[in-house]
Amino acid sequence: MSQGKLVIFSAPSGAGKTTIVHHLLERFPQLCFSISATTRESRGIETHKKDYYFITKEQFLHKVAKHEFAEFEEVYSGTFYGTLNSEIESIWEKGKCVVFDIDVQGGLRLKKKFGDNALAIFVQPPSLEVLIERLSARGTDSPQKLKERIAKADKELRYAPLFDVILPNNDLKTACEDAEKLIADFITC
Repeated sequence: MSQGKLVIFSAPSGAGKTTIVHHLLERFPQLCFSISATTRESRGIETHKKDYYFITKEQFLHKVAKHEFAEFEEVYSGTFYGTLNSEIESIWEKGKCVVFDIDVQGGLRLKKKFGDNALAIFVQPPSLEVLIERLSARGTDSPQKLKERIAKADKELRYAPLFDVILPNNDLKTACEDAEKLIADFITC
């Protein structure tokens, strides 16, 4: 695989990484979003090949066996997510920089694999309590799934120091402005 640049945004669910990534995609035409593969069902208005590649568990495991993923993980029990090598290569072939909105473990795997070609950014929420409020306000998860997300978030917050940059998201406008500066510096060097 020839190597271009990658920007990795990781954080616990509800920290604001998706909103920040969408903001950056509007500001930087050099960026292209990496669509992850997942075995979970689509939520709401999510679209296959736009938001995720929705595939069966069997298809996912077949791709794992064929080494088609740059990284993958069973994020929640029975639910897999992964980044296809073909997705990264396709973006690089267009001369673009790959941007990820990815879980913490996946982000760290990508950083380890791509080294200095990757900028790994951890989006830090104001507190676990604020994160719980945000997740609850979404209203998209069952009480059991919400409990799983909160437990996972509590663990993921401890990984922040392993990233290149910790981006505080106490105020979304400020976080987006700070992210713009990080991206501008990284993609022009």
